[in-house]
Amino acid sequence: MKTGFTRRPKALEPAAAMGTNYITPGGLERLKAELQFLLNKERPEVVEVVAWAAGNGDRSENADYQYGKRKLRQIDGRIRFLGKRIEAAEVVDPEAPRTGQRATRVFFGATVRFETKAGTERTVSIVGTDEVDLERGHISWQSPLARALMKAAEGDEVVLNAPGGQETLTVLEVRYERIEVEPFRAVSPDDLEDADEGEEA
Repeated sequence: MKTGFTRRPKALEPAAAMGTNYITPGGLERLKAELQFLLNKERPEVVEVVAWAAGNGDRSENADYQYGKRKLRQIDGRIRFLGKRIEAAEVVDPEAPRTGQRATRVFFGATVRFETKAGTERTVSIVGTDEVDLERGHISWQSPLARALMKAAEGDEVVLNAPGGQETLTVLEVRYERIEVEPFRAVSPDDLEDADEGEEA
């Protein structure tokens, strides 16, 4: 068995402070899909509603107009945010060929299986901040757990600074494979109604 070492996490690397948006190919496609939806479908529809409502009397007492303007500001804010995230994106493909330590140690895009001192095994994939999905085990590369695992190899022990104190984890496996990101899906009014009915049941 490989003899590992115990490593403590370091502070965030310069890229984090500079605003580099590391992301997987699937994550970038999700951002682009949402942006196109907002630009080509949702925003034009809201603009049409606002224009219609503007012709229906006093705008200060027109609920449709006020709601539409507020919705439009929210959409424009989201469009600006997505545009900046896409512009700052640096795509890292986990499936790209790797050699040397880049293939055996934990970096962005790695899928890592580790064990806690209690003997519990977990598997996580290290992704961008826009791709976090805890149900799938997708964690941000800036999270405390990812920072603790960074640059570790199979057999190494790392120290996680958790809210409840420090915890030692043992890395069991490091691999690089396709990370499935859930595609963007617009939420329709029907979906919201179904969710409300489910909560009432």
